[in-house]
Amino acid sequence: MDRELFARVAQRIDSYREEAIALQRLLTAVPALSPKSGGDGEARKAAVLIEYLERLGLGEVTLHQAPDPDLPGSYRPNVVVRVPGARRDRTAWVMAHLDVVPPGDRAEWHSEPYEVKVDGDKLFGRGVEDNQQGICSAIFAARALQDEGLVPPCDLGLLFVADEETGSDFGIAYLLKTQPDLFGPDDLIIVPDAGVPDGSQIEVAEKGILWLKFTVKGQQTHGSTPEKGVNAHKAGARLIVALDELYRRFDARAPVFDPPISTFEPTKKEANVPNVNTIPGIDVFYFDCRVLPHYELGAVEAEVARLTARVARECGVAIEVESPQRAEAAPATSVDAKVVKLLEAAVQEVYGVKGVPMGVGGGTVAAHIRRRGRSVAVWSRLDETLHGPDEYCLLSNLLGDAKVMAYVFLGA
Repeated sequence: MDRELFARVAQRIDSYREEAIALQRLLTAVPALSPKSGGDGEARKAAVLIEYLERLGLGEVTLHQAPDPDLPGSYRPNVVVRVPGARRDRTAWVMAHLDVVPPGDRAEWHSEPYEVKVDGDKLFGRGVEDNQQGICSAIFAARALQDEGLVPPCDLGLLFVADEETGSDFGIAYLLKTQPDLFGPDDLIIVPDAGVPDGSQIEVAEKGILWLKFTVKGQQTHGSTPEKGVNAHKAGARLIVALDELYRRFDARAPVFDPPISTFEPTKKEANVPNVNTIPGIDVFYFDCRVLPHYELGAVEAEVARLTARVARECGVAIEVESPQRAEAAPATSVDAKVVKLLEAAVQEVYGVKGVPMGVGGGTVAAHIRRRGRSVAVWSRLDETLHGPDEYCLLSNLLGDAKVMAYVFLGA
């Protein structure tokens, strides 16, 4: 890396401070909620962003429309920007998402969720960190090269997708289905949609996700006559304890992950009866299982079925098991992949931090790309305020991440 050249680019990025605030204001003012979250999608936000990008003249901007039956006559937008490079045989990509989650309880916010509030280094507003920080950083990284009159070593691709928060069916999954050759085998792909406050985490692997819904059916009766009914709640509690055996059955460890084990935890509990003196005949609860790539989810499901049948037999109840979400672990990105090595060098250069390739329990859109055999790294420097009230991004992170992306672009 030509350090003098990179210093010029980094200095140019620092000059975008006010422009970064303005772009965050522009994007935050247009809510982009999925129909599943009570919104009308991302089309208006995409239109605002496309107009901004075309004014910049970064490169060719195309809109890919995914039809959504929940938005009759409308679509979910996916925006692609391509910047020509010296070589056209590979592309360095940054992929971020347009949609946000609802603000939640407005009383928990100290400012208007859809109006950016600036407080020193912090920009408050819904979506500013998740995922507009990534959108802005990608744009300013590409713009800095343009403003310095530099042609990148290879093509650059900025991809801003819909529907990340509610499944990606109309976002990256739609694009990969309709454009299976979107990403080439030698492309470098960064997804700035997860990270830690010091920027050290470079996510290269994810666990499989298995959500389970258990419906236990017994016989309702009065609390004083348990012999006349079958307590579904008690049977459910026995099953929760029995399912703890999953930790012993699937006990492999993988140090690249944090935590380094598969996890099997009871989470949501639905209400059963409204009063204390009634034994419930139906009890419903959920498990969130995050499974290391060592195991297929089918093996976990088979063990769950065995334990469930045992408890049902012992307690005299019927138990139904459903899977609201199920995703096998995607192949991991090699820690020696070029995108990982460039990110390690960039994070060290910009933030003075050693980047560490790691696996995570949460799911990201990177899994869709990894299943296509492409190397992708999930990285950003985040304070992790996403989804909560008073979400904020640090302006220093936004500009710093742009420098990291520019470093990768120059080294691609």
